[in-house]
Amino acid sequence: MNMTDKQRADAAVAALKKEYPLAECALKETNPFELLVAVRLSAQCTDARVNLVTPALFEKYRTLDDYINADINDIENIIHSCGFFHTKAKDIIGMAKGVRDYFGGTVPDTIEQLVTLPGVGRKTANLIVGDIYGKPAIVTDTHLIRITNLLGLVQTKDPYKVELRLRELIEPEEGNDFCHRAVLHGRAVCVARRPACSRCCMKDFCLSAQK
Repeated sequence: MNMTDKQRADAAVAALKKEYPLAECALKETNPFELLVAVRLSAQCTDARVNLVTPALFEKYRTLDDYINADINDIENIIHSCGFFHTKAKDIIGMAKGVRDYFGGTVPDTIEQLVTLPGVGRKTANLIVGDIYGKPAIVTDTHLIRITNLLGLVQTKDPYKVELRLRELIEPEEGNDFCHRAVLHGRAVCVARRPACSRCCMKDFCLSAQK
């Protein structure tokens, strides 16, 4: 099927929307800062594991000042099973200080401001502006990068280049949900190294499936 990249992107958006009507972030939280913490913990860790750890953390640490005044060893003990706990604990306290000292206690709503916080890259920043503030966002999760390469929408594994290209191809109001659905699809069907192309909702226009 001869399609332009834009046509293929539109088809992918439509197919995933039909397959996964609920486009939700798997991480559990009750406020913007908790989402920031959960995303930081999810680096090199599964969302399922993070969701097992965060209830105890969020129960004990309820405000920015709670984190700022925390004993870092206590946070490390709580988040230990998420891996890289030394760095993650340090970043969590640093994020709390940054939000309080530079943004008046409110998690900022732009990518440019968010990436000034410790441990926050563009992937995390996009998730915050998309999920919390409802702004156009492209969250370059590993599933998204893999699937959009297989589809033929991008030809790079570089997260920033993937983000920029998908911003060109996907309607702004669809981007954030498309990314969440790509993650769901990557876990359920288009699994790394063993994609189930025969039951994929995008097999008719996916360049990899057609090969």
